[in-house]
This record gives sequence, C-alpha cells and structure tokens, in this order.
Amino acid sequence: MNDFNRRDFLKFGTALPLALQTIAARAGEKPASVTPPKRIIFLCNSLGFYEPNFFPADRGDIETSNYLKEMATKDKMTVLQNLFHPGMETSNHDSEKSFLTGAVKPESPNFVNTISADQILAEKMGGDTRFPFLSFSIYDRGWGCSWNNRGVAIPPMHDESAIFEMLFGKQDLAAKRRQLETDRQIIRSLNRDMQRLRESGDVGKIDSYRTVIAELESSFRREQFWLETEKPRVPNTLIEDQEFVFSAKIRNLLELARLAFQTDSTRVITLSLDWIYGAIKVPGATGGWHTLSHHGGKPDVLEKLCRVEADIIKHLNEFLVAMDGIKEGAGTLLDHTPVIIGSNVGDSSNHTCNNLPTIVAGGGYRHQSHTVLEKPTPLCNLWLELLHKHDIDAGKFGTSQIDQQPLLT
Repeated sequence: MNDFNRRDFLKFGTALPLALQTIAARAGEKPASVTPPKRIIFLCNSLGFYEPNFFPADRGDIETSNYLKEMATKDKMTVLQNLFHPGMETSNHDSEKSFLTGAVKPESPNFVNTISADQILAEKMGGDTRFPFLSFSIYDRGWGCSWNNRGVAIPPMHDESAIFEMLFGKQDLAAKRRQLETDRQIIRSLNRDMQRLRESGDVGKIDSYRTVIAELESSFRREQFWLETEKPRVPNTLIEDQEFVFSAKIRNLLELARLAFQTDSTRVITLSLDWIYGAIKVPGATGGWHTLSHHGGKPDVLEKLCRVEADIIKHLNEFLVAMDGIKEGAGTLLDHTPVIIGSNVGDSSNHTCNNLPTIVAGGGYRHQSHTVLEKPTPLCNLWLELLHKHDIDAGKFGTSQIDQQPLLT
C-alpha cells in the first residue's frame, strides 16, 4: 500500500474500525503476570449443526450425542441447550452479524451493529500482548464475528500463511519504521483537519475525528513499543491438503489459535466458520455447504451435511485435546482458556434462531456435561456471564435478561 493510499485508508476509509488490527500491535504497561492469564476464544459455525446429531438424546448424557460422544475432553465441556437470539425471527443468515453482539433485526436496511463481546474483552485483556485480539475466518468476506465500538465490522484474516507470518515471521524493521513514520504524518494531518473543523464549527465531525485520532495514537504507541521485541519462534505446523482444502483450513486456523495462545501473542480470538459459495470436499462428502444445510429432511442430503459437520467437530476435538495437552501452572492451557463453540442459527434449513447449538469448554469451570435450560434463554446471557468471569462489570449486554438462571459455575 503506497503512502497516499494508506493515508486515505486511515483518514476516510471504512476500515478505521481496524485501527487496532491494521496498525496491529498493542503493548501494555503492566508487568507480565506470574499466574496464567485469562484468555478466551469464540467460534461461530454460521450454518449451525444438525440438531438431532448435536444435542444428546438423553438429557445430561453427552455420550448420547452422535457428534460429541467421541470428544476426548467431555469432562471439561458443557453443552447448553435452549439458548436463543431474540429479535432474529426474520433475519435469516444475517443473524450471523449479531452472533457476538445481540443487536436485533440485522436484516434491516438501516441496521447498525453494536460492539461485540470479544472487543469488550480485548479492551480489558489485550494490553499485555503483541496483538490485543485476533479475528479469523474461512474466506475473504470482509466481516466475521468482531465489531468495534462504533458497530463497524472488523475484517477478519483468512490466509493461514499470512497469519503465521504476522504472528511468528521475521519483521522487516526498516519497512516497519517507514510505515510508522507514515502513520505519524497521517495523525498530524488528521489533527490539522480537526483544527479546521473546529474553526468551521462542525461539532459532529469533530467528535468523529477525535475518536479516530485517539485510536490511531494509541495503536501507534503500541506498535512502537513492540517494534524491537522479537516474535516467538515456533515450528510451522500448518498443513497443505489439495484434496480436502476446506477441512485443512479449519484445522490450520485452529492450530494458529493454539499457537497464538501458547506463545501469549494474544488472549482474545474469534473464528468465523462462514459458509462459502461453491462446493467443498471433506472425507466422504462433496457439495455446497449452504445448499446441504437446506436439507429439507432428505436422507441423501443429510448424510453429506452430517459428514461436513462431523469433520468440523473432529477438528474442534483435536484443538481441545491439543490445548489440554499443554501444561500451564497447576492446569493446562485449556483450563485457563474458555472455548466457546456456537452458532447464530439453530436450524439452518429453516433459518431459526432458537435452540442454538452451544458448547463451553475449558476455562476451569465446573462443567455440567449437558444442561437443558428451564426456559428459552438469550444467548447474550452467556456473553454477559463471560464478561463477568473476566472481571468486566456490566449490568447488561445486548438482549440479556436478568431473570434467567446462571449458565456457568
């Protein structure tokens, strides 16, 4: 990106919401903790899971779930049943935009999103790591799970090799210094523009500029802080599989998440398993994932869909096992990292947003294996509880309701 384009990108560009990510590093002023830090990862499987295969057939017995019975960390998992997303009745797949925000009616032409739970957590937890958060997705759609405090999408990263290079590759310090000098000039230019706005009396734009400048200045300081700090050195364990590209990509993105947590490169991650157009291939099935999700109860279509979903579960199982195999303090990396696996839809075939498939794994909680909630409970109640468990004092989040039972212990 040349200097002029970069200036326009930051000054006018829709990606000012990416301030933390495009300028990248965030450094904190706190000393490193001797105890394992708090972390979290959210995974949204945007087409959900076929309900009869996901939820246990017998209440409380995860062994009776076709998909989950082979999970090796069942003692560190809770399957939550009867969660729903209020205000999504007519949202169809647009409800994915609200997965971590709970903002209602995302299909509306004048919809404005709100901040996602991961970004609130990143503000609290991201100050001690090179990257305050990481946002991943399957492909380059331009948005995923993460939304900034202006309700604007933070475009996720999807290229596994580029992510690995960003996290662990050798930095070109000369190029980075040139970029920082360009950023310094951009900030100066924006301050001059804001001064002219003050003279013109345009209060609305002044507030917007002030917010943007503050974000850029903060990010600039963080990047300077980390400039001379060498990145962790880890072996590149990403795989290539020309036959099962989709399957390999999910595996690789989860592997990158594990490496990022293990090296304390970040403490907040989102992964959007956003459905892609065209056919995908997993062992035993080929087809359009979205098309298969609209199965209409047809056995031959369901067989293929279930193979796709079982393949996703296989990689999630491997991720949890790998996290649980890394010793940290008195426990494991999984014990100190809540892993939230969920979806914005309950039944993708009918576009319903109730009975959402949800798993909470790890985090050191007293897991209940399978919990069927007494009455439909907003998914945002779970997000609010997770905020509380990460020492964020919030009275409400999204569509959370206060008269519901606790979800985690």
